[in-house]
Amino acid sequence: MSTVEASAAPRTGARVRVQKLGTALSNMVMPNIGAFIAWGLITALFIEQGWLQAIFAGLRDPDGWVAKIGGWGAYDGAGIVGPMITYLLPLLIGYTGGRMVHGNRGAVVGAIATMGVIAGAEVPMFMGAMIMGPLGGWCMKKLDALWEGKIRPGFEMLVDNFSAGILGMLLAIFGFFGIGPIVSGFTTAAGNAVDFLVENNLLPLTSILIEPAKVLFLNNAINHGVLTPLGTTQALETGKSVLFLLEANPGPGLGLLLAFMFFGRGAARASAPGAAVIQFFGGIHEIYFPYVLMKPKLIIATILGGMTGVFINVLFGSGLRAPAAPGSIIAVYAQTASGSFLGVTLSVFGAAAVSFIVAAFLLKTDKAADEGDLSAATASMESMKGKKSSVSGLLTGGGRIQNIVFACDAGMGSSAMGASVLRKKVNAAGFGDVKVTNQSIANLTDSYGLVVTHRDLTDRARLRTGSAVHVSVDDFMSTPAYDEIVEMLRRTNGGAGTAPVEDAPAPAADTSGAAGSAGDDVLPLSSIVLSGTGATAAAAIDEAGALLVTAGAVERSYVDAMHEREKSVSTYMGNGLAIPHGTNEAKSAIRKTGISFVRYPEPIDWNGKPAEFVVGIAGAGNDHMALLTKIAHVFLDKEQVAKLRAATTAEEIRAVLTAGD
Repeated sequence: MSTVEASAAPRTGARVRVQKLGTALSNMVMPNIGAFIAWGLITALFIEQGWLQAIFAGLRDPDGWVAKIGGWGAYDGAGIVGPMITYLLPLLIGYTGGRMVHGNRGAVVGAIATMGVIAGAEVPMFMGAMIMGPLGGWCMKKLDALWEGKIRPGFEMLVDNFSAGILGMLLAIFGFFGIGPIVSGFTTAAGNAVDFLVENNLLPLTSILIEPAKVLFLNNAINHGVLTPLGTTQALETGKSVLFLLEANPGPGLGLLLAFMFFGRGAARASAPGAAVIQFFGGIHEIYFPYVLMKPKLIIATILGGMTGVFINVLFGSGLRAPAAPGSIIAVYAQTASGSFLGVTLSVFGAAAVSFIVAAFLLKTDKAADEGDLSAATASMESMKGKKSSVSGLLTGGGRIQNIVFACDAGMGSSAMGASVLRKKVNAAGFGDVKVTNQSIANLTDSYGLVVTHRDLTDRARLRTGSAVHVSVDDFMSTPAYDEIVEMLRRTNGGAGTAPVEDAPAPAADTSGAAGSAGDDVLPLSSIVLSGTGATAAAAIDEAGALLVTAGAVERSYVDAMHEREKSVSTYMGNGLAIPHGTNEAKSAIRKTGISFVRYPEPIDWNGKPAEFVVGIAGAGNDHMALLTKIAHVFLDKEQVAKLRAATTAEEIRAVLTAGD
């Protein structure tokens, strides 16, 4: 939301750098948590102390199938358990880290580099993978940039493959001799520090650091950077680790929210029951952070609750076999080691009880007349997180929709015109404070309140904007979905936000100066055809694309990309208009911005829809957006469309398209 973005902008300092590091580490680990869970379940079932041994005690012979899967000698590398933790999990982290930096090529080189540190160390190389994966991606990115656009045609694959292979070899050697021993030394030292804390009964004191770090979103650096690697190494040796529960224990947050249920006031009390369910069973701990930010002294409750949980786990010698992510009670029990269920259960509910008692006392003795602004605290939480929270809507009653994005594959045609039409309706309804923009799906971030896409692209958009509301459309020009969006705004934003404002292009497409001069450059008269000859959609794409090539706007290969785009998602906009354009990958074939216009005497069958006007688009920047906005408005006006049909010269066509409303 806009308030979050505005407050997030000036974030600087050591805390922000640690947050960014933690986010990067989390982004490497979280996509692979399924593999950690698989490893943990295999470990729980098949190792020598595993669950199946209590059932199949007679299969302890070396040839037993349980023994073969688990591998006796604890984690001697036999079976599945040893190779998964030694090779699979670090390689997945390294691959993900490289992909974050430089796509598939970075991922491959990151995995190769990670193999070097795996082979050069005797402990699981999670920390090494978190270093070598992004390093491999970064080096590959810099290397590719050196000869981008300088390779002779026909040699691209040769250069790409050998450069990745040679770089991967060098980084693997560097990891083997350089990074591997360093990380092994650090792991040993950190493990000794943990042993010291355990032996001297000081481990509960870690909650003094961890609980505030969670609320400030510094926990990812601690959890994924230190606790998960150390805990996995400990589990490798003993079959379990208490370190997995230092941050993931859902008890402290549960106790805090229960206290608000009974002793809170206003919105905080009303939202606490739902938040407790999400926190305890869903494992989304960040949902209780705004309650602490609203009344900072409550951090004492979560610290004491966390210390209680750690103390009980140490007392009972309990732990998990693998990380519990998210920190749900379900995930915790799924990873609980044999013989640890009593200790883990007592640690969770003991932490919740202490947190509840302390928080209840602080709330009952609170002399402040102000109940606290939960919405402001939620915005503060999102500001520290650096992006919209997926669960903030529960705390703020659903939240206002402040920004809407219309997304398509390339972000240069369909989305621009759809956004223009939707923006006009939103503004006319009085929601001038709601920002409506367009974007390619590849560039989407999870920072939008509502995402509009063609129905064939909605699933792709959801992968990048999981916390947004998604609306699918078929007809970009006159779909009833736009009216439904306006009604949604009335429900979520509490009626019209402001008086209707004059429609304007999206900020990214804003241009100054006369539209006519821009139209002359983008839509020359030579690119306007009054009577097209194509009889099919494919022929019409060729005709519109050829005009762009003749105008010097695109290379010939761009026309092929226009056909590729049409195969994936139709560019039919509605009201007799189709706007074929290339894929996002074909932008390198665009020499300059250009638009072509072809009118057909008989409508063309465009995937079952009648297309009478075909507008070819090649957008090198944003200078075509203003003209596309005007074209969209023309096709919303039946009188303007009638003028296009009646026009006898290219000058008349361009005058109608560039005149606007």
